[in-house]
Amino acid sequence: MGRDGVLIILSLLVFGAVTVCNADGLGQHFYRTSCPQAELTVRTITRNRAQSNSALAAKLLRMHFHDCFVRGCDASILLDAVGTTEAEKDAIPNGSLSGYDVIDEIKTELEQICPGIVSCADILALAARDAVSLPFNRPLWEVLTGRRDGNVSLASDIDTNLPSPFSDFTTLLQLFTNKGLDLNDLVVLSGGHTIGVAHCATFSNRLYNFNGTNGSDPSLDPQYAEFLKTQCPNLVDPATTVEMDPQSSLIFDNNYFKILLQNEGLFQSDAALLQNEQSAGIVRRLMISNAFFAKFAISMKKMGAIEVLTGAAGQIRKNCHVVNPQG
Repeated sequence: MGRDGVLIILSLLVFGAVTVCNADGLGQHFYRTSCPQAELTVRTITRNRAQSNSALAAKLLRMHFHDCFVRGCDASILLDAVGTTEAEKDAIPNGSLSGYDVIDEIKTELEQICPGIVSCADILALAARDAVSLPFNRPLWEVLTGRRDGNVSLASDIDTNLPSPFSDFTTLLQLFTNKGLDLNDLVVLSGGHTIGVAHCATFSNRLYNFNGTNGSDPSLDPQYAEFLKTQCPNLVDPATTVEMDPQSSLIFDNNYFKILLQNEGLFQSDAALLQNEQSAGIVRRLMISNAFFAKFAISMKKMGAIEVLTGAAGQIRKNCHVVNPQG
């Protein structure tokens, strides 16, 4: 390569005109030329909505997680049912998801600015990051872009792909391994439970007649179990919610790991992380160090690349709730 060629490449890199792509087809600044305002638009609308709704960060983070674990990060969680076939959002584990209106607002704005360019999958990935990052005034993890939207959403895909709050350790690790994630990712991403709330129906089995014992789950701190019973009396409305991290449910931090070691993890899937020596060791390290944010950034980047559609695969939906008409 001649001197002029080298200078051209160097100048492209300096001025950011080169999109750096990963093996999965995602890259930095994917919309730099096709829709330069894309990421700023997502960030602005998300921040405005999150400032008036402190619960939004947990909602969008959960939606992004539920999307990626079923058919990959392809925004299939946003699709509405077609005819009598239920979509992912209609499955019981997804019935409490919310935040769709924020994604819709962003998509509507972007379709006016640069129609048919920005995928719903990228919008969801960016919005989840931006909502969680709001209090820090900086992005907590890098979101590579270039995802395309899937055409299929089936409620029947949920049970075999999405981790459940009732899962044991072996099941959790297998589900994560199936998605190209490892033990470290399992523990680190569980730290997302440091924000948000949970419905009584997702953990009340631990409070009353656990496994037919007439008592509470012995892996749950007894005093905490009694407190939870005051919040979720037996036969209570299953829609009632409790903070997942009662000490800092609106603050994204590593406090989840501290309460976990106090046997105050809300779900069976939380307690399961202490049932394996290696995962328990990771929990202890994340509790006492400042490593959580860096580790979470790495694991979120990995999760955001699960089975992504790029290139000519999938489509760019005009409306996040429906597949584009053919023809």
